[in-house]
Amino acid sequence: MQNSEKLNITCKDGYTLSATFYENTQKNQNLPILICPATGIVQSFYRSFAEWLAEQGYQVMVFDFRGIGASLHGPLKKSQASIQDWGQLDIPAAIDALLVKTQKEQVILVGHSAGGQLLGIAPNYAKVAKVIAISGSTGHVKGLKGRTKQLAPVMFNIIFPISSFFKGYGATKMMGMGENLPKNVAKQWAQFCSRPGYVENALGKTIFEDYHQNITCPISVYWSSDDEIATEANVKDLLRLYPNAKTTMHELVPQDLGHKSIGHMLMFKKSHQNIWSMIEKEIAA
Repeated sequence: MQNSEKLNITCKDGYTLSATFYENTQKNQNLPILICPATGIVQSFYRSFAEWLAEQGYQVMVFDFRGIGASLHGPLKKSQASIQDWGQLDIPAAIDALLVKTQKEQVILVGHSAGGQLLGIAPNYAKVAKVIAISGSTGHVKGLKGRTKQLAPVMFNIIFPISSFFKGYGATKMMGMGENLPKNVAKQWAQFCSRPGYVENALGKTIFEDYHQNITCPISVYWSSDDEIATEANVKDLLRLYPNAKTTMHELVPQDLGHKSIGHMLMFKKSHQNIWSMIEKEIAA
């Protein structure tokens, strides 16, 4: 097991995030890796993957977005966190904290789902040398498939409004979809996925700084053929937001890799470790 250190990250607005830094024993010139979580997924979910990356010679940091896990301060129903905050405040603070910690000039961002969808609204986007988006897409409801295509409208239009009104948060845990969400996160998630473009739907409304056109770093997406959220159509919908970046798409077929399924979540599991070396090659390229 690699050496790990708990860190606190202070965002521009003063909010404190919880993070874990994984040091490697090899002193090399590899750029550090920032793992940005999916919606409602806590940092410990990525521990095995982060430790493995550290063993490959990388310095790695993973954190909890505000309102999630150890970055939730106080009752969930009182959290004012939003997805917009994650992209405009949390990710930028995490990038800067990792650069200060490692004394490097750029990071490689490995983003899972929502964690790989928000760089276009991060003001310090130029400090990211490369993006590896795992199951990265816009999640547009019309591009979903399978059971998720049926569940999403119920979750967005019925469960979230009712649970937010009566409980003060978006109920996701009962559906096996990670931690319960701050009400504003739930509201924006529904809004962002209702039309193509995800965060594009907030531009000019609640988000007034858009950097998508400015981003030129390489962006690679890994998604699975059995992912009901990051479908090919939704992956393409995400990448079109970055017209000046070199983008690549890597579709994984579970059976070709010896797995019954990969879906939206399993790429970070030890049981799917044979995928990790493929991701690391893209990181090192």
